[in-house]
Amino acid sequence: VKKILTYLYGLERRGIKVGLDHTEQLLEKVRNPHFCFPSIHVSGTNGKGSTCAMIASIFREANLKTGLYTSPHLLRFNERIRVNGVPISDEDIIRFVKRHRDSFDDIPVTFFEATTALAFWYFKKSSVDIAVIETGLGGRLDSTNVLSSNLAVITPIALDHQHLLGRDLRKISREKGGIIKYKIPVVIAPQDQNAAHVLQEISSQNKSTCYFVKSPTVLKTDWRKMETRFRINEITYTIPFLGSHQAVNAATAIQSVSTYDSTISTSIIKKGLDKIIWPGRLQKLDKTYPIFYDVAHNAHGLKAILETLNSLKFRKPLGLFCSKKDKNLELIALEIKNNFSELITVSNKNGDLFSSSELNKQLKKFGAKSNTNDNIHKACEKYKHGKDSSVPVLIFGSHYIARDVFDIFDFSFDSGII
Repeated sequence: VKKILTYLYGLERRGIKVGLDHTEQLLEKVRNPHFCFPSIHVSGTNGKGSTCAMIASIFREANLKTGLYTSPHLLRFNERIRVNGVPISDEDIIRFVKRHRDSFDDIPVTFFEATTALAFWYFKKSSVDIAVIETGLGGRLDSTNVLSSNLAVITPIALDHQHLLGRDLRKISREKGGIIKYKIPVVIAPQDQNAAHVLQEISSQNKSTCYFVKSPTVLKTDWRKMETRFRINEITYTIPFLGSHQAVNAATAIQSVSTYDSTISTSIIKKGLDKIIWPGRLQKLDKTYPIFYDVAHNAHGLKAILETLNSLKFRKPLGLFCSKKDKNLELIALEIKNNFSELITVSNKNGDLFSSSELNKQLKKFGAKSNTNDNIHKACEKYKHGKDSSVPVLIFGSHYIARDVFDIFDFSFDSGII
């Protein structure tokens, strides 16, 4: 499978292509598997993956065979495509790529277009009852938007990928709202007013019934038990995540499930939420001390995490930060500034990440102080044995350091069921 994955990753050199033509051409060669299963299509800036995982977990609890397509992965490519939580096998990846490799090159398709076709083929082959599909980038021109979905879901929208999606929130919302289809219902998470207006407008044009989710009342967040309790309409729910932003994702998932199938009971929803595993989201890495890893990679995501840590009455955190080169560091630096007791920029051998010294230089430019440590293993080791429960350690900025983090903290997550 290594050879096949090397070939697939090689397609990344074709870049990110916006538009559906090539995906449609490839899917035609694969016999249009995406028309063979019902789907829920999820776009937004932050919380997409968590919301998808929550929806999928509830459906599985309701005994529906559930496909889940998310990106990027943490450790293994296979994680992106799952049925009932189990990742696609190496054999199925090999079979699909060998069968359609000529089409990949003739059309030609990008890495994400090929992966999307693989997911849809696998869900058809597995005869799923429902597939939960996360967009890759944007929505309107994202490969996944070839779907004729049964429900659109839009998680909170913020500034990210502006070079591709537009410079302001209204433009970005127009792209994300592009997954709203004619007369198909849409569930919308709490949004900035500008984003909400644009999404309402697109829904009206499409005669789509709109369900706006209200922020739930958070009752308690407990970092030792790793849970957040919140209330919606007098019903109390518990999720194995920290923070009000995750309560918002859960409220969005609950509304989505109820809109798709109103016969799914509250007790099934509660059990489904209780069973979610979704690593890399304020994930506690130590049994005793508050050491967390989060893949947050934009200002909006980081703000939510810092607010969560603040609400837990911690002192200012120690931070280990890495970043991809395509991120808007000016906005991230504003969130970092004065919010860490110490910040260390880290990196690894992945060419898409800033080196620690370059990241340090960029942050300095925007007024955020940091120290550097090229070796992420050494940086983590230093804080691995932190013995102060009042000062959290936050490792954040990218999916690309997940393998390093999990190795250092002996967290075994690989082909496990999610």
